[in-house]
Amino acid sequence: MVKLKISRLFVDFFESERAGGFILISCAVVSILLANAGQPAGTVYAHFWHTPVLGKPLEFWINDGLMTIFFLMVGLEIEREVYNGELSDLKKAVFPALAAIGGMLVPALIHFFWNKGTLYESGFGIPMATDIAFSLAVLSLLGNRVPYGLKVFLTALAIIDDIGAIVIIALFYTSHFSWLFFFLAMACFAVLLVLNRLKIYRKWPYILIGIVMWVCMYKSGIHATITGVLLAFAFPFGKGDDTSPSVQLQSMLHKPVAFVILPLFALANTVIVFPDTIGELIGNSNTLGVLLGLVAGKPLGIMLFCALAIYMKWSELPSGVTFLQLLGAGCLAGIGFTMSIFITLLAFPDNAAAITGSKIAIIIASVLSGVIGYIILKWLLPKDPQSLSGH
Repeated sequence: MVKLKISRLFVDFFESERAGGFILISCAVVSILLANAGQPAGTVYAHFWHTPVLGKPLEFWINDGLMTIFFLMVGLEIEREVYNGELSDLKKAVFPALAAIGGMLVPALIHFFWNKGTLYESGFGIPMATDIAFSLAVLSLLGNRVPYGLKVFLTALAIIDDIGAIVIIALFYTSHFSWLFFFLAMACFAVLLVLNRLKIYRKWPYILIGIVMWVCMYKSGIHATITGVLLAFAFPFGKGDDTSPSVQLQSMLHKPVAFVILPLFALANTVIVFPDTIGELIGNSNTLGVLLGLVAGKPLGIMLFCALAIYMKWSELPSGVTFLQLLGAGCLAGIGFTMSIFITLLAFPDNAAAITGSKIAIIIASVLSGVIGYIILKWLLPKDPQSLSGH
């Protein structure tokens, strides 16, 4: 019974991410068009996101507040996968885990190679990320021709990729640090773990303490969105059935995150005015690093580490998936968007030009990666459709 529930939850997750991906694309296009609409529309639109709310710009509450809920949902999905999903079986987990490591390491090295010793050096984390919603949205365009194993592989890869991005944010993108507030945040986390051990299944104590932890984490200097992941792992998973607070909360968050939070993030963070000449973009070492990292580095790193896993007999190909099909999935993993833009804001907090250039590179790279990945998979996938739930 639990296994059927988990399978259905994966399908719900996949479907909501797919639908959310199409909305994300629409929001990004609308936002870019409005930003480039000229005076006064473009200026009014750009200034709207800087409207003060409780002493902070609206953009802050989206990027630091609402995105914490996004990270909470990602954390709950990671928890589910660890307990009862693809990551619960070590041999199955090794394959997407190594693929994700390769898909993070190679792009980061490419960006670092182009920007070592420059003011863009801190942007190495930008091409490491994969956007779950966008990548699954493009994969879904191929319908039921896509093997179940390939869907699970790309989903697991993107989730593990998010874990890596979270670690990178915590380690490398902390502007200042307060031991006092970090200790208080960890004290809140410890209390949450105690509540978990006591099998307290009511959600409100976790939410209230989570809010306090968010404030402490924000004041500690570590990006407050990390709180979402910590809160997710403190939520009791139980048997993973309908009574599980973790499963219930994840189901509740799917639609708000996919249809409200991420679209707001896309609107607020794609206020990009394109330069007059393409040469201004291509000639920049940072944008080159981001472009090459996402378009070439992602699939290269994923394929290399997948080949290593198979050659060393650490794991094996997912059922019904060929090695070449992984190339298409690897290209789709080059769709960075949400997390890449998020890391951009942390990497260049005081460099508006670098942020704009990085966002343009991310959008171009994501479009290229999506188109290339789609074409490869359309060519390689069998014509006979396979159902999503088929194993």
